[in-house]
Amino acid sequence: MMSAFSASDSPNTSSRLSSGRYRPNVGIIVARSASQVLYCARADQPDLCWQFPQGGIDSGESPLSAAYRELYEETGLTAVKLIAALPQPLRYDFPPPFRLADYIGQEQHWFLFALTTPEPELNFAVRPEEIEFKASRWDSLLLAPALAVSFKREVYAQVAAAFQPLLTAFYQGDPHGL
Repeated sequence: MMSAFSASDSPNTSSRLSSGRYRPNVGIIVARSASQVLYCARADQPDLCWQFPQGGIDSGESPLSAAYRELYEETGLTAVKLIAALPQPLRYDFPPPFRLADYIGQEQHWFLFALTTPEPELNFAVRPEEIEFKASRWDSLLLAPALAVSFKREVYAQVAAAFQPLLTAFYQGDPHGL
């Protein structure tokens, strides 16, 4: 199991961009309780294909800044606070039909956030020209590997194993963490 830095450990947020073949990226988990995290269904898939918000790191941008930006662009959420970050990025390879022109996969810096409002209003159309998601659900972090597409399952399992204990500890004593 990979350990995670808590927010108070000040994870290195300098942009450690990947080695050319992997797209520099962030993965974002948003919790509203110890047992509920946000899953979003991709807008470009006919079925409900669940994943966590994620996105590319712009040149000169830190992974943490990219996480806040991507979270807003994809979901409209801003009322969050950082709980933890993985100390090292995780990689997965794209299957051939999903490969991007310059990349064979993604190298993701993972962040765990908690909502700071009890009833968030999701907005998938912050950037109408680039709508990423069409639906959402709140469910257990431990379901992540089962809900993910096959090529993301190993990374999702590592993230869930690292973050679930921190999520439980964060909400212990206050089921909403507010």
